[in-house]
Amino acid sequence: MRRLIFLLVTAALIAGVFVTMTAKARAGHADGGAAPYVTTMPPGYRDWKFISVAHEEAGLNSFSAVLGNDVAIKAYRARTLPYPDGTIIVALHYSFVPSEENDKVFGKPQSFVAGAPTNVQFMIKDSKKYAVTGGWGFGHFKDGKPADATFMQPCFPCHALDKNDDMVFTHYAP
Repeated sequence: MRRLIFLLVTAALIAGVFVTMTAKARAGHADGGAAPYVTTMPPGYRDWKFISVAHEEAGLNSFSAVLGNDVAIKAYRARTLPYPDGTIIVALHYSFVPSEENDKVFGKPQSFVAGAPTNVQFMIKDSKKYAVTGGWGFGHFKDGKPADATFMQPCFPCHALDKNDDMVFTHYAP
């Protein structure tokens, strides 16, 4: 009887460990439980170097300044692919609004400028920590607060479509 109880308890423990590990894997956890999402904004990102600008239309109507840390800039300039660990790319997104002041100078409505900030997005390359998402951690912040995992789930599948550029959409504009 004791042997049967021991076997049942052991089987239950093994099943519990398996279920826990499977649940973590499905939730997108990598390397000891680290989520593949960036939940803290790297310090000093507003002082990083310019990579490019981006404009997204449709429902987004967004301008963004894309910046990179020193590792990112060096990789962009050298055209290093895949990007090395330590690469961090940030997109500062703003709504765009017509500029009546500029339009007066041009004599017709044609000018748009950055309006209110909408969000800040990060890509951080760490091939071990973010192995489950191709080596990239993705972050989205609105009013300084990180988006939840449900909001972030489409990031990797979308970026994974651009494998030729190591999942980075923005090209360097010297």
